[in-house]
Amino acid sequence: MYEAEYSPHFVREYKKIPLRVKILAEQKMSLFLSDPFDVRLKTHKLSGRLSGYFAFWIDYRYRIIFSIIGKIVRLHAVGTHVIYE
Repeated sequence: MYEAEYSPHFVREYKKIPLRVKILAEQKMSLFLSDPFDVRLKTHKLSGRLSGYFAFWIDYRYRIIFSIIGKIVRLHAVGTHVIYE
């Protein structure tokens, strides 16, 4: 089981996403905290300027960018593909 740590940037972005996405994100987070690499999350390693980070799907449009340090997952960003730019 992992522990989540939320960056201030993540918290600000999370407040802006639609309610239906927040509800889905909460469901995905419980799955994520038990296994960040569960295939249902479509977790993938990022490259380029985001090398060293990972992302998982909330739904077709929305993603969460995170990093892992031991048993702590730090959530950095949430949003559409714009978060990769």
